[in-house]
Amino acid sequence: MASSTENFKPKIVNGPAGYVLQDVPHLSDYIPDLPTYCNPLQDNPAYSVVKQYFVHVDDTVPQKIVVHKNSPRGIHFRRAGPRQKVYFESDEVHACIVTCGGLCPGLNTVIREIVCGLYHMYGVKKVLGIDGGYRGFYAKNTIPLTPKVVNDIHKRGGTVLGTSRGGHDTAKIVDSIQDRGINQVYIIGGDGTLKGASVIYEEVRKRGLKVAVVGIPKTIDNDIPVIDRSFGFDTAVEEAQRAINAAHVEAESIENGIGVVKLMGRYSGFIAMYATLASRDVECCLIPESPFYLEGEGGLFEYIEKRVKEDGHMVIVIAEGAGQDLVSESTSSMSQQDASGNKALQDVGLWISQKIKDHFSKQKKMVINLKYIDPTYMIRAIRSNASDNVYCTLLAQSAVHGAMAGYTGYTSGLVNGRQTYIPFYRINEKQNKVVITDRMWARLLSSTNQPSFLSLKDVIEDKKEEVPQTQLLEDDISCDENLEVNKEISYSM
Repeated sequence: MASSTENFKPKIVNGPAGYVLQDVPHLSDYIPDLPTYCNPLQDNPAYSVVKQYFVHVDDTVPQKIVVHKNSPRGIHFRRAGPRQKVYFESDEVHACIVTCGGLCPGLNTVIREIVCGLYHMYGVKKVLGIDGGYRGFYAKNTIPLTPKVVNDIHKRGGTVLGTSRGGHDTAKIVDSIQDRGINQVYIIGGDGTLKGASVIYEEVRKRGLKVAVVGIPKTIDNDIPVIDRSFGFDTAVEEAQRAINAAHVEAESIENGIGVVKLMGRYSGFIAMYATLASRDVECCLIPESPFYLEGEGGLFEYIEKRVKEDGHMVIVIAEGAGQDLVSESTSSMSQQDASGNKALQDVGLWISQKIKDHFSKQKKMVINLKYIDPTYMIRAIRSNASDNVYCTLLAQSAVHGAMAGYTGYTSGLVNGRQTYIPFYRINEKQNKVVITDRMWARLLSSTNQPSFLSLKDVIEDKKEEVPQTQLLEDDISCDENLEVNKEISYSM
């Protein structure tokens, strides 16, 4: 049993030429002399045609793949996949699955593939679904899951297990795990959920339990760091096109029409940014990472007036977390939190729509016709598309392989196109956000022709915060290219 916090330090393996492996915990780290067994996949006819199906113990995936010739090899993660030896016998496994937080396309696919992966690849028959999020461990009944039960659930949106925010009581949850004889816990959720999963892992380890705690990152906002993207994001961007197209049709069909679409993105504007780039019908995209102002020279109102005069219409996409400082100032709202500890947001879509109406009503220069569309819950509730379904399958099966191999305290995630095992602390250290000094945001500005709403001083300060001078810049932007970006932003204002 773990006896001190020393045992909970990150597992770091250093190698030649600046190689660093940020490894994931293993059951053998705190339980000595665990027996191992041959992986049943070696006798599975479905995998008999695969050459070198088992992942080599030294296989790792680099976090950064764009390097200079003299760069150190950098941070790596353990490659996901089946191992030759497993630490659980099939009959011994008693697994459970829980979904927490908000809805997201693909949840049912992940549930289905965990159940089917355990059953068909490893012969595991005992899998429970925890009803209603974390509190379901101690306050609700469980749901027996078999391949037959989950066979068609991927065709539905939402989660068949139910979900909730909050309700995390570590002692009660681990007591329930221990009392039920559960030894594999699959937790599907966002950053708050995975912080809870990390605490569950630590408590399990303190008690010396042979329980693998595995996370599968879920956030429709794509705000989880390290991984390439989170499942459900592709579906959300695709579905957002419907709302943007509707706003464009409404705006284009009437004199001085303005369509406003609010999309998800509490702290990160990835959905708004990618949906805008994919649509090409958007004239302005506002996200939490890029401050903006309404009045005065270079402000939003001036830009709206200019575009409506030139084109006769425009479409504005705004992420739900954008402009919250402006909303708070005008409404004198008190900061509140939801059950997950997230700041309760004001409805910036309704607020900015009313502000635009009031501005043009006072100016009396032109009469505008504004239509506001909020597709938030329609997007969250739909089934995942083909791309996300495939991705969910890879995430789920990788999670199962890792748990059977004795790994714990990790999430399954895609890094540079490869499935990896990432320790909880890396997933929980910060949020993934749009870098507004990166090329992707520059592409958006080029597509919409909107002003950056930033001064040159703001851009320089943002660069200092986002990119330390000693590191390679994201998307391989050199120092000379950064100067050019600064010049372009300055010129466009």
